[in-house]
Amino acid sequence: MKIRKIILFFFFLTFIIPGIAEAITFPIPSLQFDVKEATAPEEVAVVLEIIALLTILTLAPAILVLMTPFTRLVVVFHFLRQAMGTQNSPPNQVLVGLALFMTFFLIQPVAKNVYDTALNPYLEHEMSYETAFEKAQIPIRNFLLRNTREADIALFIRGAKVKKPETRNDLSLLVLIPAYVISELKTAFIIGFVLYIPFLVIDMVVASVLLSMGMMMLPPIMISLPFKIMLFVLADGWHLLTGSLLKSFGV
Repeated sequence: MKIRKIILFFFFLTFIIPGIAEAITFPIPSLQFDVKEATAPEEVAVVLEIIALLTILTLAPAILVLMTPFTRLVVVFHFLRQAMGTQNSPPNQVLVGLALFMTFFLIQPVAKNVYDTALNPYLEHEMSYETAFEKAQIPIRNFLLRNTREADIALFIRGAKVKKPETRNDLSLLVLIPAYVISELKTAFIIGFVLYIPFLVIDMVVASVLLSMGMMMLPPIMISLPFKIMLFVLADGWHLLTGSLLKSFGV
């Protein structure tokens, strides 16, 4: 009986399965790229839009890092890990992922405003590209101005050697974006300094106790690390830190 079953099995593999495979046809898509002479100005405009879109996609990581709260969030999380002395825990993927989703949460109102006032009307052919670009700058400029120090803006205005803008809406994004970046870095370093203080106190206390006990060969980090983790957990540190970061952006 076993030999008969084995023969039937091989018969099934040899004759029936190839027939089923031939009966089932899978559509294979083909991609064609053709370069030809344009016959109308609209065709040239479409090509230029595609090139502009590819350029934006190439610069998307830099835009995400420099024009959103991502810079402040990821720097603060890095300072927290260094202050606790946990080395690679949480790993970089976790910290970057948390900073990324918090960035989406914080930037959502701005992105929705840009979509409603500029992108969607442009896609519906209700306004031109130039008008849509001007409309899109308004909510982005308002967000950047809320989180940028006037001293940093004045620094880049003097560096660009341009006329002082009469109103906030006259500020160019080329001046406002770098000013926003250094403002974010300064704020992140201030928060990082505040985070270091309680963990530094624990390190000093542990080192003093070990020195008074004559245990100079024992690394203080081995003793202080559990206490720092316990302090951070008991104080609900992640809740306090993320809440403070959200409040720093006016949420």
